[in-house]
Amino acid sequence: MPASSSSSPSEIPTAPSVGWGAAPVFLAFLAMGFGDAVGPFVSLAKQQFQLTNFIAQLVAFAGFIMFGVLSVPVGVWQDRTGKRFILRLGLAIMLVSMVAPTLAGLRSFDVFLLLVLLLGAGATILQVAGNPLMRDVSPPGKYSRNLSLAQFVKAIGSMSGPLIPVLAARWWGVSWRVIFPIFSVALALTLLATLRLRRDRPREPGRQAATLGSCLRLLRRGEIAVMVLGIFLYVGAEVSMSSGIPLYFEQHFHLNLTRTGLLGTGLFFLALTIGRFSGGVILNWMRPARFFLLTCLVSIAGFAGVLATQATWAAAGFVVAGLGFANIFPLIFSITIDAHPQDSNALAGLMVMAIVGGAFLPPLMGYVADRAHSDQIGFLVPLAAILYLLATAMTAFRRGEPAAKAA
Repeated sequence: MPASSSSSPSEIPTAPSVGWGAAPVFLAFLAMGFGDAVGPFVSLAKQQFQLTNFIAQLVAFAGFIMFGVLSVPVGVWQDRTGKRFILRLGLAIMLVSMVAPTLAGLRSFDVFLLLVLLLGAGATILQVAGNPLMRDVSPPGKYSRNLSLAQFVKAIGSMSGPLIPVLAARWWGVSWRVIFPIFSVALALTLLATLRLRRDRPREPGRQAATLGSCLRLLRRGEIAVMVLGIFLYVGAEVSMSSGIPLYFEQHFHLNLTRTGLLGTGLFFLALTIGRFSGGVILNWMRPARFFLLTCLVSIAGFAGVLATQATWAAAGFVVAGLGFANIFPLIFSITIDAHPQDSNALAGLMVMAIVGGAFLPPLMGYVADRAHSDQIGFLVPLAAILYLLATAMTAFRRGEPAAKAA
């Protein structure tokens, strides 16, 4: 929703390469992807509880508002207690959010919102710990690559959100709510896997712990503020896409939401998955600043599919957009952390806080769609967000790699 060699009690010894020791961290990224089920939950809740576009998008708001509330405090707490403990805490909270509906069911929309709120809280905590922890197990100069690969693993978890309800309805003849026990088992196994993470190193003598004030003061640096806003807009755009695609296919192409419509979101997440794996390969030879610009251009090209009058072309457009979206988050995150490694925990809190954009842009998209009586017009909201990111990427590219750290 990264660490340095000098900084935190939460650091573990830097590994020369990413091997089996990093497996629990990659599993945690898979679990992070379960939080993206909030997007498909919007359309499913709209259908089950008979909601308007705006009210349905409150599901996305509930799922992502905790990124704005918890991220910075958790980053400060992490600087004192360590990444390993915070990672396990996030997994435990997500597990509670999935076990509760498994055992008690969904009795009302209010209860559903509360469970989504818990899911968002757990995903927030996982993001604050997992993103910097991946830097600890990455060889020098390979953090951008490995974070893209970790986001590839996360995208597999994200893709399960739209695909499991479709498979449940079409192949197994059961309710989409089967997603809750499936996620519960996966989260429990991941929590057990984190027991093998190494102990955190003690704080180095003389180093000051992060505070809420020191975190917020980082925003006075223009280059950091630009990138934090970039994450806010990017995540808002991604969640707007994942939540809006099923409604778009239902309204324009009259596809059954549960059995077919969610496949549009599935294609989007499949493109994210492929794009993130490809990004991990491409970043072996392409500079992050150059790749950042390329991904923004591909994202904008994908929006042309929204204007299509045929479902096939529209689906193709969303796939292209997904390929472009795939690496924007890890690129912004890693470029910023590599520029300021001494502030990694504080920056992790700030940038994960910016994931709260996923709470605000989808309701705005729903409001625009309701006012215009067109889901198609609503997609102008995520398009505007990507145009901002394009401007940021162009600035980074013109200045070269050192200035790309500042974007």
